[in-house]
Amino acid sequence: MSKKFAFLFPGQGAQEPGMLKEICEAFPEARKVVDEVSAISGLDMTKIMWESEKDVLSRSDNSQMAIMTASLATMKVLESKGITPSASMGFSLGEFPALYAAGVLSFEDVVKVVRVRGQIMQKVCEEIAAENEGHAPGMTAVLGLSLDQVKELCAGIKDAYPANLNSNVQTVVSGTFDALTEVEAKAKEAGARRALRLAVAGPFHSPLMQKAADEFEKAIADVTFNDPKCELFSNVTGKKATSGAEIKKNAVLHLTNPVQWTAEEDELAAVMNEDWQVIEVGPGKVLSGLFAKTAHAEKWSVPSINTVESINEL
Repeated sequence: MSKKFAFLFPGQGAQEPGMLKEICEAFPEARKVVDEVSAISGLDMTKIMWESEKDVLSRSDNSQMAIMTASLATMKVLESKGITPSASMGFSLGEFPALYAAGVLSFEDVVKVVRVRGQIMQKVCEEIAAENEGHAPGMTAVLGLSLDQVKELCAGIKDAYPANLNSNVQTVVSGTFDALTEVEAKAKEAGARRALRLAVAGPFHSPLMQKAADEFEKAIADVTFNDPKCELFSNVTGKKATSGAEIKKNAVLHLTNPVQWTAEEDELAAVMNEDWQVIEVGPGKVLSGLFAKTAHAEKWSVPSINTVESINEL
């Protein structure tokens, strides 16, 4: 039986200056994707990815476009080698390249949708920061406490919400600047191994993003979401996504609801056998690292595909 592939797509925080440059120099089809994204969005993606300082690249409007572009370009190179997904899922922002990979969104639509999503989220993040005396809201990864412990800790802190359920000992909390400062102190008191502020622009996947969700719902009203052509999994439900209408609804809920990543990993494992290969498509190694900490790692390793060497090894 021929090998099947499951594609995992990373989210915000995976960006780094210079990302994708080596791949674009080696594979013209990758550079073509970058140029197409630039043409559709009106942004110079080479400048954003290759010439931006870290703090500029970390803005939500820039990082979302950069990570999506890197994932789409890498996917195009894999396609030229005959590697296409039989299953697709993305973490946070990564859900949008996953929707493209599954045929839910067209290339032009995924670029336009992520562009407007980044703009809306950045604007709302800046508004929240202004309301909090310039202290930017954000996200903190709590390592070494269970989800229940983190939920209990957040319950006693105003504007702190468990947002990314990464593993049974790693939960990311969204909140205002002051709420996260309190979370970090209380997590350490409770015995957390680390409480680390992340390089993201806002309190994503929490009720603090409700205004962004309302604006995003209007922005995508006329965008067509097709039924998926391969196995696809939802951050919002942690389960398989099967209808375009449901996926469109969840794309809005996605902004204010936690990422059910551990549930998705379990659902993905349930559809795979030993003939499958799981790969992380795009910058960073976050998702391969999370998968390696699950029981599923005994059956499937997850290489990160973001260098020329890693592409050629497939």
